[in-house]
Amino acid sequence: MKGSQAKKRATSTRVWVWVWVSASVIVVAAVVAAVVALGGWGFDAAKPGRIDPDDATLVALGRQVYDGQCASCHGAKLEGQPDWRSRRPNGRMPAPPHDASGHTWHHPGDVLFGIVKEGVQKYAPPGYQSDMPAYAGVLGDREIFAVLSYIKSTWPAEVRRRHDELERLAGSR
Repeated sequence: MKGSQAKKRATSTRVWVWVWVSASVIVVAAVVAAVVALGGWGFDAAKPGRIDPDDATLVALGRQVYDGQCASCHGAKLEGQPDWRSRRPNGRMPAPPHDASGHTWHHPGDVLFGIVKEGVQKYAPPGYQSDMPAYAGVLGDREIFAVLSYIKSTWPAEVRRRHDELERLAGSR
């Protein structure tokens, strides 16, 4: 009798282990499928895009974000602040324009992305002070790419072409 009970118990244990392992595999597969279907874990660690002035959805999002986060300093029409090339009495520079009259298009996309996300100080000479905040805790990577896409979408074809060439040479595209 003891031998048959031990066999039943061993068989029962094997069945439960098999059920537990099978259920675990199904749960893991479901989680992996959900992550793949949703496009990842949702972290912004990797840049989930690029500057694309031809993506109407991205440009529309960029316009909304620009209006809410950037226009108060850089102007509703991307015109920047008056006399933007001259230091203020406090030593800081006014916000530059982002239209074709400014120098935004003189910088590769990786630098523009970094300035918005991490702040100007990382890209400026030592001691440079700016009123421009870092937006890492405010905007996600997609929103930053959207703003830059919106800005680039407003540039004339020749300026966009020159920026594309700069990006190609910089390896950021």
